[in-house]
Amino acid sequence: MGGAVVTTLASLLYPAMLGVQKVNTAQDRVIATPATGALTEADRDFVVKVRAAGLWEYPVGQMALEKSRTKAVKTVGERLIDGVASMDAACRDAAVRLGITLPNQSSPQQQSFVFRLNAESGERFDTDLVTVVRAANGQILSTIASVRTTTKNSLIRALATQANDTVLEHITVVEKTGLVDFDQVLVQETTPPELPAQDLTPPPPVAGQPQVVLTPPAISTVSPSQSAGR
Repeated sequence: MGGAVVTTLASLLYPAMLGVQKVNTAQDRVIATPATGALTEADRDFVVKVRAAGLWEYPVGQMALEKSRTKAVKTVGERLIDGVASMDAACRDAAVRLGITLPNQSSPQQQSFVFRLNAESGERFDTDLVTVVRAANGQILSTIASVRTTTKNSLIRALATQANDTVLEHITVVEKTGLVDFDQVLVQETTPPELPAQDLTPPPPVAGQPQVVLTPPAISTVSPSQSAGR
């Protein structure tokens, strides 16, 4: 997947809105024509979404290891850190190749998940952690499927395939805890967000700020097939 990347100015700009709030822009508009295939706004926004998801799930995984008293939730923490670090490496690689600017922080809404969990403890912490992770991963599955089936860019296709495997693995491990509040998951997955667009969008990185790197654990549990798409 080599070759020179020919970009337009639009591909270097940070997306102003993401997800369901971005209704006034044609997501299939081509913004760059690299050797790996035409790149659309939806493709670019997908890479940013993957990066933002990792930026909040990684510290949540760390919290699970530090705060939970149950083996099952600690396992969730291990898998989150492992999977997110692997995905983030692939995401950063794709961004460099495609000229996409990545955030160094998750969205304000995603940061609120981290703040809330950080203030909790005991059974409430365990239940809320697996529930919010299950809901968030369930929501992004449809985005992954849409991008995977419509993109013309081979790098984005590979990233979507890896993201699909990672998300399904995370959904499976949180469900195995037996602690997921599925009623709450359904509400979160089906209720349109009432927050303003800026709360759903990760802020652009500060000029000159080093890129945040999500460090993989010393012993990885990610299989070769999950990371083969990098």
